[in-house]
Amino acid sequence: MQVVTDPEKENKEIVKAYRNVLKSCRRTLEKNDKKHIRKAFEMSLEAHKTMRRKSGEPYVLHPLAVAQICSEEMGLGATSIICALLHDTVEDTEITLDVVRLNFGENVAKIIDGLTKIAGVFDQQDKSMQAENFKKMLLTLSDDVRVILIKLADRLHNMRTLDSMSPKSQLKIASETQYVYAPLAHRLGLYAIKTELEDLATKYLEPENYRFVKNKLQETKTQRNRYIKQFCEPIIESLTESGLKFEIKGRPKSIHSILHKMKVQNIPFEEVYDLFAIRVIIDSESEETEKPDCWKVYSIVTDFYKPNPDRLRDWISTPKGNGYESLHTTVMGPKGKWVEVQIRTRRMDEIAEKGYAAHWKYKDKPNQATTTVDGGLEEWLARVREILENPESNALDFLDDFKLNLFAEEIFVFTPKGDLRKLPANATILDFAFDIHTELGAKCIGGKVNNKLVPLNHAILNGDQVEVLTSSKQTPKEEWLNFIVTAKAKSKVRDWMKQEKLRASSMGREILERKFAQDKIPFNSEALQDIAVYFNLPNITELYYQIATEKIDKTKLHIADILEKVKKHRIEHAHEIKTQKEQQALAKASGNYAKDAVILGEEIELPYSFAKCCNPIPGDDIFGFITVGEGVKIHRTNCPNAIGLMSNYGYRLIKAKWANQINIDRAFTTTIKVQGIDSVGIVSNIADIISKQLEINMHAIQISSREGMFEGMIELEVYDTMHLEELMNKIKASSPLIKVSREDVVK
Repeated sequence: MQVVTDPEKENKEIVKAYRNVLKSCRRTLEKNDKKHIRKAFEMSLEAHKTMRRKSGEPYVLHPLAVAQICSEEMGLGATSIICALLHDTVEDTEITLDVVRLNFGENVAKIIDGLTKIAGVFDQQDKSMQAENFKKMLLTLSDDVRVILIKLADRLHNMRTLDSMSPKSQLKIASETQYVYAPLAHRLGLYAIKTELEDLATKYLEPENYRFVKNKLQETKTQRNRYIKQFCEPIIESLTESGLKFEIKGRPKSIHSILHKMKVQNIPFEEVYDLFAIRVIIDSESEETEKPDCWKVYSIVTDFYKPNPDRLRDWISTPKGNGYESLHTTVMGPKGKWVEVQIRTRRMDEIAEKGYAAHWKYKDKPNQATTTVDGGLEEWLARVREILENPESNALDFLDDFKLNLFAEEIFVFTPKGDLRKLPANATILDFAFDIHTELGAKCIGGKVNNKLVPLNHAILNGDQVEVLTSSKQTPKEEWLNFIVTAKAKSKVRDWMKQEKLRASSMGREILERKFAQDKIPFNSEALQDIAVYFNLPNITELYYQIATEKIDKTKLHIADILEKVKKHRIEHAHEIKTQKEQQALAKASGNYAKDAVILGEEIELPYSFAKCCNPIPGDDIFGFITVGEGVKIHRTNCPNAIGLMSNYGYRLIKAKWANQINIDRAFTTTIKVQGIDSVGIVSNIADIISKQLEINMHAIQISSREGMFEGMIELEVYDTMHLEELMNKIKASSPLIKVSREDVVK
């Protein structure tokens, strides 16, 4: 379909967008900044003049929108705006990095290079173009944090305009966003952007759930606003009398966080009581009075409403690693409802909303708070550099390691000398040891927490004083990876294991070469690959290692027999695929093809199976993922494993949809979780509803009772999501003491 354009209207739209960018950054511009921004705009306009977005609008509106986000929502300056305007030119047009360098200098060129994707990364099984791109971007991040801030602005605009993309692209981009970009925005203190990215990702990954919560929030808006007004009235009166200048906001929680709470706590929307938070923002006269002003507001709030002592969070005395400063308390409001109250100053609020970008405004005014913020960023960037400096690092391992600590809550622990160190929640003695020094981690045998001896895997708590115990004979172990949580510790242990594997592998190679010589078979990569396949190993190095460590018994290693078996299996497999294709063609010709449960898009005819991690059933949103050697796996779009797959291997995604419902004449296995207050005959009633009333076949049932409560898993067969919903509603209606949920997503 040809897009009908109106050049005059489009030009007006472009000029308006450009003027909006200038308006949003007018206060921060210096003498020559406007001239350079104009030059960047003209270069971007010329470079993208023939290009259009999927929506049909001129492409140049995208870099202008990114520049607007950088300026208005992040508070970035002229350099970032110039880079935002040019961020796609080197990648998508004929403009080179040298041209950018010549016109705008080395600093801009370096940022643009970090934003330019790698072209032509060879798609091997253990590589991912997306992960490689992300790694390159972070290499530049370690020099200039603006690279990642502009990338986040780019991603936010892409998410805001995702409706015009294909369903496959929507899934891939939304998954990447939830997997990496939202946690990254969180780590950089960009809470408003993090929240919007999460909500937009949920909109495409869980469309029905998203619409459900959005509609519910809309329905309860009037009632919620009335409650917020009632809650705030006495506080406003008292704060006014105290002479403080302030602003109070009541805001609903994000759709993503409400959905998360519903899933984790297995509760309906109506039982999510903290649907909103109250924020009190104070205009303190000076930075010296900020802390006492916040505690004064806390005192006034708790005069009217009783606080929950377990829910006090003081990030004013000790700011988070990403610079976040605020005082949080949860109080019991009218009608017995818990209400979260956040207390902060105007400066703290700006840093909370705009992260490090806002912090730069205050950098010239040295004070304890901003020094802590700056130190937090430097400490974090130092850790990123350390992971990046490892030349052997696989991009996917790197991405997993890097992502580990982006979202983790922080704890504060002390060294024996009283120095404060920040670690993610659930960090162990071993994580603490690696955090101090790699060598200390490698030699760690245990520790002392508050002067008590504890093992390596002991999880340290907020406020603990920790001492590391070492031994010169200790070396890293593979099992350490099962309990350490920090990216640095995991990266160092993996490096050690990799080196150990390489040393052992050379021994394994020698053993294997002798075996080949005995059977008079040429020692080549093709034969070695076949043997690795026979033992179900990912690569030849792993084969060498398992032989060296005697995990594969070398006395039973008969090369000729193994190669013959692999060859026979390959012939049988090829015949099986051929038969499947012939059957599909026959079914298509006879008009019965739609009886297959799933129809794969893009003219692909491959054998498929349903992923065990999420057990999709008709009615679920699904997609296909092309595996190595196992055809296509069908996943639910909200499967936790699928988000990682879509983020790292987007090129393997294919469209998939359920066939016409009436043509699917088979049942699908799913699992439900039942829990509640134990009473006589309750299990019998549940089984009766499933087997007798609804005549549903049960595969397995596991129920345990403890301290008056019961909990169990029931594996059963259903035809689709409506059938499952009917079953769950019937069980819920049988007793108010029972809760039931679908539980077949392996987390």
